[in-house]
Amino acid sequence: MKRFQLLALVAAAVSTFLGCRSLRETDSGFQFLYNGKTLDGWEGIPGHWTVQEGAITGTTTKEQPLKQNTFLVYTNGIVDNFELRLRYRIAGGNSGIQYRSKVMDPAQFVVGGYQADLEAGTTYSGILYEERGRGILAGRGQRTVVRDVNGATKIEVTAKLGDSADIQRSIRSDDWNDYVVIANGNHLMHFINGRLTADVVDLDTAKGAKSGVLALQIHVGPPMIVQFKDIRIRRL
Repeated sequence: MKRFQLLALVAAAVSTFLGCRSLRETDSGFQFLYNGKTLDGWEGIPGHWTVQEGAITGTTTKEQPLKQNTFLVYTNGIVDNFELRLRYRIAGGNSGIQYRSKVMDPAQFVVGGYQADLEAGTTYSGILYEERGRGILAGRGQRTVVRDVNGATKIEVTAKLGDSADIQRSIRSDDWNDYVVIANGNHLMHFINGRLTADVVDLDTAKGAKSGVLALQIHVGPPMIVQFKDIRIRRL
């Protein structure tokens, strides 16, 4: 069986598996990264990150805007091969889950690298975006292969996972959603509410990160609020 056919079967099996069980379950092998009460183990710009209603909460206001994207960085270790599960909700603006990333500006908590995107809009939730890097590596509903060709990034769409508008209908607006990120070697997958939204094989060995920090984003722009809870990880 060809490698990409095998990856497709694995992705389909994982999607079915996630869709058949509650992501609120505490499975063997998962470690919680957030204690539900404080920001212990996480660092970001004070005032923009708080704990509200038991959830990590990132906010911007007209009185307290951002000049650039900023992040809440997990400080108790890096991530490499893993399965990450969390719940999120967002009102206004754009956010994301950074993984295998680098801290570019420690003072302002600026991070660059792979991002599992999420937003209050209807276009980008679930895509794979590389913050401060190669940009969109897979749109929503795409399986892609990423290569370096003579110094330029080439992205080949190898399959359609589903219609973007149909995937959007499975995402709850202004309510809690389940997000799963699986990174194993150069194979990266995103799931929202059990739907596989992006599936990438990154063959660019120079730019494709194998390990790095985990972080949560507040995006520059209009006032917004984003919340995260039930954050847990299983090492692969």
